[in-house]
Amino acid sequence: MRLVLASAIALQAFAFAPVVHAAGGDSNPPKPTNTTKKCLFGRVFDEAAGRCVKPNKSNFTEDQLYDAVRELAYDGQYVNAQDILRVMDQDDDRVLTYWGFTYRKMGELELANAFYENAITTNPDNILARSYMGQGFVSEGKTELAIEQWREIKARGGEGSWAEASLREAIRTGLTYSY
Repeated sequence: MRLVLASAIALQAFAFAPVVHAAGGDSNPPKPTNTTKKCLFGRVFDEAAGRCVKPNKSNFTEDQLYDAVRELAYDGQYVNAQDILRVMDQDDDRVLTYWGFTYRKMGELELANAFYENAITTNPDNILARSYMGQGFVSEGKTELAIEQWREIKARGGEGSWAEASLREAIRTGLTYSY
């Protein structure tokens, strides 16, 4: 019985992991690194150089830049996160999602929604963009639109993911997330 239960739990975790990763989401807030501890003005800590540097595609991978954006955004450094977003691939739905996220957190809801819509057009299965857009709708009091995004997340296989659960909780409580 224990083996069956353990196998079912492992299978469930495995089933949701690709959805969360593919959408660029993570169920945990980013851990602070030297990028937020030591760097200023949108710079990123370069481990090889041992210092904060201006980010570009020659010294960081797209995933490393994305992680830095996520970390800075979680830290409330939205303008610095946007400085990094500028050097990234503007056709990447994760980049479009975080443009939307940073603008939403800066109170630019219309602009945020335009970026979320572009992210969803680029990748209709981007459940993180749908969750963040829905959370924006919650903050605007547009619960029906938030529920539409929540249903869309579930229809796209995101039920039980962080994107689905965080939007469901935002709809229930009115509180939104910063990562």
